[in-house]
Amino acid sequence: MMADYLLFATERYALPILQPLADALQDAGHNVHAWLVDGAAGSSLAAPVRMLGGAREAVDLRPRAVFSAANWVPPFVGGAKVQLFHGFNVQKRDDARGHFRLRGLFDLYCTQGPATTVPFQALSARAGHFKVVETGWPKLDPLFVSEDPRATGMRAAAGGRPMAMFASTFTERLSAAPHLYDAIAAEVAAGHRYWLLTLHPKCAPALVERYRALAGANAAFVETEELVSAERAADVLVADTTSVVSEFVVQRKPVVTFRNRVPKPYMIDFDDPSALPAMLEQAFAPSPALRSALDACAEDIHPWRDGRSSQRVIAATEALLAGRLGQLRRRPFTALYRGLQIRRELGYWGPTGH
Repeated sequence: MMADYLLFATERYALPILQPLADALQDAGHNVHAWLVDGAAGSSLAAPVRMLGGAREAVDLRPRAVFSAANWVPPFVGGAKVQLFHGFNVQKRDDARGHFRLRGLFDLYCTQGPATTVPFQALSARAGHFKVVETGWPKLDPLFVSEDPRATGMRAAAGGRPMAMFASTFTERLSAAPHLYDAIAAEVAAGHRYWLLTLHPKCAPALVERYRALAGANAAFVETEELVSAERAADVLVADTTSVVSEFVVQRKPVVTFRNRVPKPYMIDFDDPSALPAMLEQAFAPSPALRSALDACAEDIHPWRDGRSSQRVIAATEALLAGRLGQLRRRPFTALYRGLQIRRELGYWGPTGH
């Protein structure tokens, strides 16, 4: 049965999460619409996804489900509310304020792997107003498909050289970008390896431009929409406490982290920028112990390697709507208050969709 589905995002970095799901929905014969607000406003998903212009259009659509790659979703839009997550749990904050914070807005959480499934199942058992299904993360589906022309092009530009990737969070107290610029610039200038450089869209524009200026024969700057292709192309990642670390580790590839907030055995963590060359040597020749730690982490955070997480999200949503996941309790009172805040933020005081 053909149906209308709505994709929702508040930041540009959510687009690579939603696009594989949009493709899977369309392949199944459904109509896909997207409503992008705040930092994602003005962006778009690939046709034939229909872009909506505002809240009233979203309400009038009466979608079968709303898939959100944000921390929240407009509760006044009809349909099941499905949380896809905008990143992995990288422990930037305590659990109660971070990845496992409940806002009372979602009916279904589609988790990435055991590391998130188990805690959310425990929360679901206590709260009762949402269900949890481990599906894997749609954003990573392209990592495991047979071909990626963008990644192939990036590797071609390297001319056979090993490839390193640099990614950094926008959180100022955790960002490696200001500290590692000189060391990375020296590596790029040396030309022994080819670099793919990317910064979070919320990073300071001046800092982004400094890294963008390093592009040339030995490096390329990668936009947010190309992030998954870059992860696929690179051999080693240099980063900080960004969720890109987790995305990269899913491929069992080594990661070098600068002052990670919670260093793990699978990370090569360091705190002195001058040590970057030595850390890279370790990463490009990983020890058996490091490879074993990478495998263990990947199995915990995202064991799915078939490129079909989007299809599992769709199946889980249909199971919820068909009642096969059980009944939901009434949402908490705090959800009503948050709903009023969202209406104010979006400037919408019209009727609720059904």
